[in-house]
Amino acid sequence: MSGVIATSVFTSSMVSAATLKWAHVYEPEHPYHKAALWAADELKNRTDGRLELKVYPSSSLGKEVDINEGLNIGSVDIIYSGAAFSEQFYGPVSISNYPFMIRDFDHWKAYRNSDLFNEIKAGYKEATNNEIVALSYYGQRHVTSNKPIKSPKDMEGLKIRVPNAPLFMMFPNATGANPTPMAFSEVYLALQQGVVDAQENPLPTIKFKKFYEVQSNINLTGHITISSLTLVSGLTKMKVSEGDYGTLLAVMDEASLRASGEVNKSEQELGAWFESQGVSVNTVDKKAFQDAVAPLLSGDDLPFTQTQAERLKAL
Repeated sequence: MSGVIATSVFTSSMVSAATLKWAHVYEPEHPYHKAALWAADELKNRTDGRLELKVYPSSSLGKEVDINEGLNIGSVDIIYSGAAFSEQFYGPVSISNYPFMIRDFDHWKAYRNSDLFNEIKAGYKEATNNEIVALSYYGQRHVTSNKPIKSPKDMEGLKIRVPNAPLFMMFPNATGANPTPMAFSEVYLALQQGVVDAQENPLPTIKFKKFYEVQSNINLTGHITISSLTLVSGLTKMKVSEGDYGTLLAVMDEASLRASGEVNKSEQELGAWFESQGVSVNTVDKKAFQDAVAPLLSGDDLPFTQTQAERLKAL
């Protein structure tokens, strides 16, 4: 009888309440944060209050490098992290963020649900002990500038701000521009003061960061379709029951789909909004840009294999 009681007590302790931390670098207005807040409410309801999520936006627990470190030591449980950033831990995870690897939102969805992505998730988990639980759409990156850009020759000599990761250098280098790595927080002032001539980001980010106030042209290059990963610490699984952990993963995936749908919807609507603000929204010769980048995507020094690239293109 005493053994039964002891087992009962142990089981009860395994499903005791836990509060999990979700950290990210996005603004409270961003669909990513709104989806995280939805997830917090949903998780609490589905676990009868056993699991609570506290969401920390706007780099309040640190920049991307900091929250990735926190994930590894378990001081945060969940983060959004750019696939380009995670490349340093497991190269193939960034394949979808390379120029023109993803054609459009439908192709992105096909990749998200593919065997290829499942294999990459498994490889990342083996390399890091952390788990990719979702891929979230962040949008197509376009070049903003103070002149129209229609073809690669219009990029020649352009000093363009890019994130400090090799894959973001590829497009400017291929088109003769001058890529200039710079912290995201410094971009608005750098554009305003002419320190750089241009930058590149998805339309929702251009709006959130108000880059349209200091750039007269948005050029629809769509050169990168970018994604973010929802990552769960390998240590978090030890804090919750198996059933609640499964619920956590399901809610994370649903939140990712909600955010992705909102980002895609806003992309469809923002062109007209920018024009109403007096910004020129320009179509480009996309094939010319694709042809310029293509030679850089066939080398052996990439973090993914050519077989993986062909599988992605075939989706």
